Amino acid sequence: MDRRSFIAALLSTAALPAFAGGHGRLGTWGGINGHTVTGTAEIAGSEINLLDDFVFDGAPDPKVALGKDGVYDPATIMGPLASDAGASQYMAPEGIDTSAYNEVWIWCEEFNVGLAVAPIT
Repeated sequence: MDRRSFIAALLSTAALPAFAGGHGRLGTWGGINGHTVTGTAEIAGSEINLLDDFVFDGAPDPKVALGKDGVYDPATIMGPLASDAGASQYMAPEGIDTSAYNEVWIWCEEFNVGLAVAPIT
């Protein structure tokens, strides 16, 4: 392999998104309270990833957060949902141990209601 090919191969590998999935605990989205949400969520260390197959039907003020056994934890809000479709990445707030949670949530802060939950296995 010549130097140019080597550099091109290296750069194409480095350009892969960090949230491609496959290195953490996974779960499948389900909409709640009348919402349709599909795709895969992942908890990988302190990163929460919505994978490429994520699709959300939309709502006001959606935030990404964690929960456990059907209970959303407001202390875990990681910020607004970046997009209604496709991959996105979030970081758990400092001091949050993601291993203590078994769900990723989409939560509407404005109306204080769950929009979707992905049970993580």
